[in-house]
Amino acid sequence: MPGHLIRRLQQQSTQVFQTQMQAAGFDLTSVQFAALDAIAQQPAIDQATLAATISFDRATIGGVIERLESKGLVQREVSEHDRRARLLTLTPAGRRQLANCRPVVEALQSEILGALSAKERAAFVALANKALRLGGG
Repeated sequence: MPGHLIRRLQQQSTQVFQTQMQAAGFDLTSVQFAALDAIAQQPAIDQATLAATISFDRATIGGVIERLESKGLVQREVSEHDRRARLLTLTPAGRRQLANCRPVVEALQSEILGALSAKERAAFVALANKALRLGGG
């Protein structure tokens, strides 16, 4: 069943990510990395938009941001236009952390699909993107 295989592949992806990041001395989860990367791409993004951007639950993105903030990687500010919104920016330490760990994250991508050839990996990524678009993602 595809759903079971997708779940197992996600578990494998998470394990590879955590193992490689810890081995390189980084204390970031894949969701935290995705959040840092999205904030770097869209400075002053609000938490709700960030959650949608990284396809993460809006109700729990606050906890992710709290952990990044406690690590000194992200700064939250109340929006001048909407007092309910919290705008996110990377701190200088957050920019350094993202730049330093990006090569590790890029390198581990091939390990996640290690049993596939380069051509098969490209086909897998294309099909996964297509399936996500068709699935409303």
